[in-house]
Parts: sequence; structure tokens; C-alpha cells
Amino acid sequence: MKKKFLAALLAATMTLSMAACGSGAGTQTTETQTTESEASADTQATTSDDQTADASQATATGEKILHTAASFAYPSLDVHKEYYGWYTSIYGVSEALFKLDETMSAVPCLANDAVSDGTTWTITLNDGVQFSNGNPLTADMVIRNLQRLAAENSRFAYLGDFEMTATDDKTIVIDTKEVYPTLKNDLASPECGMIDLDSTTDFDNAPVCTGPFVVKEFIPEGDVTVVKNENYWGGDVKLDGAVFYYMQEDDPKLLAMQSGEIDCYNSVSSAALEVYNQSPDLYDVVSIPGARLQYYILNENTLDDSVREAINLTVDKDKIAEYLSGTVSAAVGPFSTSAAYGKVNVPAVDTAKAKELLEADGYTLGADGIYEKDGNKLSISIAYYAARSLDTLAILIQEQLKAVGIDSTLRVEEDPDATYIANADFDLALYCMIADKSGDPLYFIDSTLADGAYYNVGGFESAECQSMIEQLRIETDTAKRAELANKIVQIAIDDNAFGYVGLFNNTTVLRKGVSGFAEYVPFDFYGVDAETDING
Repeated sequence: MKKKFLAALLAATMTLSMAACGSGAGTQTTETQTTESEASADTQATTSDDQTADASQATATGEKILHTAASFAYPSLDVHKEYYGWYTSIYGVSEALFKLDETMSAVPCLANDAVSDGTTWTITLNDGVQFSNGNPLTADMVIRNLQRLAAENSRFAYLGDFEMTATDDKTIVIDTKEVYPTLKNDLASPECGMIDLDSTTDFDNAPVCTGPFVVKEFIPEGDVTVVKNENYWGGDVKLDGAVFYYMQEDDPKLLAMQSGEIDCYNSVSSAALEVYNQSPDLYDVVSIPGARLQYYILNENTLDDSVREAINLTVDKDKIAEYLSGTVSAAVGPFSTSAAYGKVNVPAVDTAKAKELLEADGYTLGADGIYEKDGNKLSISIAYYAARSLDTLAILIQEQLKAVGIDSTLRVEEDPDATYIANADFDLALYCMIADKSGDPLYFIDSTLADGAYYNVGGFESAECQSMIEQLRIETDTAKRAELANKIVQIAIDDNAFGYVGLFNNTTVLRKGVSGFAEYVPFDFYGVDAETDING
């Protein structure tokens, strides 16, 4: 496997496919990609001009304005809907009751404590917390926010089953009805950010929140500009503002960084990492173990057991990690092997066995090196989106599968959640998400393996697995939680329902003098905060 060859292949394919809380979706098929690529080039040129103008204006006024790149852009800033709260958190606009720190622990933010006693949690708010308009955050407002979140976001619908009471302006009592050991962790989720529900008139474009920044300009599915919150409850805010340019692909970020148009960004690609490491006088590069997992879903409704097993025996995660040097580590399961709940086993790569499985299932190898059965070639559809190095993964997996006789076609989508995750139109679907939320396995397991889960779209179903997930929801003993998690994940592995490819190293590049862009936090939903600064 030669990097130069793969880099050229990837380029060719993409041408076609195109503080107080701590310091148009749409299918793009290969037939239409040239037009999309030309349109993208025009957009990039316009964005580059805007970046240069913004940087020049900030220099002229003497303001501290951070310019950075965002890999995703969404149509709304409604904190409670979909995953939009991740980005209002990155923008420094919204804050949750708790925040996850460098050790993956839930620490105080808008709330200073959460104490459980059986099925009852008592949460106490910090003193002086207020929204950007000066209105105080009260216990009643917290409850209303959580109730709205439950109604607007299916992943948090369970909050609607809890009984919530404000015993005074600063104290919330939540009765979970059954033992619920991870509530504090859940309340650190960025979707739990607080909005002034009485004063916000436009939830999609201008939510009134508590963060150190407020929205100045929001372009749906485009760039976002924020300015300092002059009423920030957590103290001084070091930046005057920040601009987040929407750049999904890696090369434009590298070029913008080299030209001085942006000051920092995260999820640095392996190719860009090599460039930055050659100029330590210009850039600071911070790489820490992350919690974001690259994985794929195998569609049990379209792929036979033998084909799914053959795929998993063929995809070589170690070689993929080697190619993506410095950015990911090969995964065994969805969690780090150092975690108590990361003790699972995966068969070693065995391409000979993969071929045996296919041939035992009636496939014969054609003259072109591709297996066929009943006159039909064995070709699968691989869906992906061009971020988190998934475009590179798609190429590498395609090459590995072809070497054993499995053909494939690639289909890139801009918004996976609105396309192949929503309609299950794939054979193999690449995705990337945070698997480990604050040192507990339930979030990922519940999101991908539970019956009816948001990401359980490939037909995986197991009564045994579901029974253990129900136990995991209420188990309070840490060792028993780990044991249950390992058994649950092992069932999915043995069923060849998924392929866990790599765990990202959280890599951030910053221009010299830039600091506080959540570079030491292993989660992707933090960015600027009150301590983010530019010096020099």
C-alpha cells in the first residue's frame, strides 16, 4: 500500500465526489461530482476572500478575534435539537449544567453539584449565573429547558419521564423513578445547554444563552461569527470575538492555516500534521488520546452473514492506522483497551479465511478478480462523509476489499444523519462519533446497539443484548457495568454488525500565541471559552 498512490486516488475520487466552566444535505453521486466540485471551488474562493478581509479588519481595530475552521455547519443554532448544541458549545454560546474536563470527568459549570440518593438527584446552581441579556438562570428555567430538550430531541426523550421540582431558585430535585447512575454525566452533554426560553424569539438563529460569547452573524450551513458576552457571569472574557469558517475538507484548512487566514483548528489530518511538525517555530501541535471512534455499520438487511464476516476479516485496521500516522490508533472495540469496559476480542485479519467463507457460500472468483454468484458480481455500496478522515478510510477499505475479490462503489454525503443514517441506504456506512462520554459505556451502547437506537440502522437485533442493556441502565456497581458492557459489545462483534476501525487522537494545531481552544480536552464539542486567548 503506497501513500502516494492512495493520495492520488483519494484526490481523484474527491474531484468526482466532492471560563466558569473551564479554561444542503444531499446525495452526491459520482455522475454529478464535477459540477459540485466546481461549485465548491467557487465557494472556497469566496470564503478565502472573506477570511482575509476579516483578519485585516481585526488587525486594524486591535481587537482579539480568533479565526478558525469548523468541519460541520448546521441549519440551526437551536441548542436542544439534533446535535446543534455541540456547535453552540464550540462557538462558546451555550453552556450545560456540568462540563467534561481533561480526565473525562463531569465538573461544575452552571451547576456546582449533583448528589444522588437512590432515585433522587439534587442539583444546586452556581451563584450569579445569568443569560447574556442579564436575566438570571433559575431552577425553574432549568427544568423547563430539560423538558423542552426531552420534547425536541429523541435521544433525550427519557428526561420527560423524570419528575423535576424546583425547591428554590437554585435547587432542582429530580426523581428518576428508577436508579439512574449517569444523570450527572448526561447533564454535561452540550445538548443540555440552557436557553432563556422567555426571551429567545428565534431559536434557530439567535438563542439567548449563558456562554462567554453571543451570536453576531449566523449563516445556516455556513460561517458563524460570535462576539464577547459583556454580561458573562463567569468573569472576564479574553477574546473580543471569533469567526468559524465552514471547511469540511482537510486541504482548505491547511492552506488557510499556512496563509494566516485562520489561527487554529482540530481534527488535523495526518498529511497536515506532517507539515505542521516541520515548522515548530510557527505552530503548536497538541495531540492527546481522544474518545472519537471511526467505525462502520454493516447492513444485515442487504449483506449475507458470510459477506459481513468476510469484510471484517479483510479490513486491516492496523494498516489504516499506519497510513493515518499520528491521528488515530487502531481500535479493538469502541472503547480504549485501557478501560475496564474495553475488554473485547476481535478476530485477526485473515484474507484467506475471508475467501473461504465466500466460496463456501457459493461465490466464485471471476476473471476480473471479483467474486460473483448467480451471475451477479459481489459489489457493495460504501457511504461516507468527507470529514474525520472518513474519505481516506473509504478509499483504503475499498482497496483492501478489492484485493480479496469484493468490489465496491463509494458515495459521499454532506450530511450523513439526514441521508444514509436516516434511510439505511448503504451496505457499509462509515461514521465517526464520540464513543466514551465521561468514562461510561452506556451512551455509545445505547445509541448504536439498543433496539430502535438512533444509529442502529443496519438491522442488528439481539434479545440477549437488549436485556443486558436494560441492566446496564440501572446498574450502579462500576465493575458490573464494565462486565455488562463487554458482553454487549462482544455480541455485536460476533454478529459482524459493525467494524470498529480507529480511535482518534485529538489533534489540534494552533498558531504560536494562541491558547485555550480546548486542545487538552478529549471531546469534540468544546472550542472557545472565556480563557481562549491570542498573544502575539
